[in-house]
Amino acid sequence: MSTSVSAPVPTTWRAFFLVAGLYDLLLGLAFLLAGEPILSAIGMELPPHIAYIQLAAVFVLVQGLSYLLVYLDPGSNLGIVRIGVAYKAGYSGLAFYYLAIGQLPSPFFIPWAILDLGFMVGFLVFLRAATSRRAA
Repeated sequence: MSTSVSAPVPTTWRAFFLVAGLYDLLLGLAFLLAGEPILSAIGMELPPHIAYIQLAAVFVLVQGLSYLLVYLDPGSNLGIVRIGVAYKAGYSGLAFYYLAIGQLPSPFFIPWAILDLGFMVGFLVFLRAATSRRAA
């Protein structure tokens, strides 16, 4: 029997993953379509080719799509949530590291790091709850 059938997931978690998915999907889409103007508007030096921005944007966009899969069936997509923890820890960790050493290219990145840290904590709480439901 699938875990999503034997261990129902509260609708609040589904809503959380819908928000997480839309957040990354829209953020990735914004940088995919308007990365240069966004970076120029915050005073950052542009990379030598737009592909650098677009490649990173596609990773964020695809991560958003993956959280929408979790939204559709949270209990069957715990692996995606685990990878999400790594993504969120990676981005927020790097942003705070560069802030701490005084080399963050723009304070623009801090609100996103704080949001990603919040999503990461939510992912961890969800995984803990999901593990408890499986054990019961």
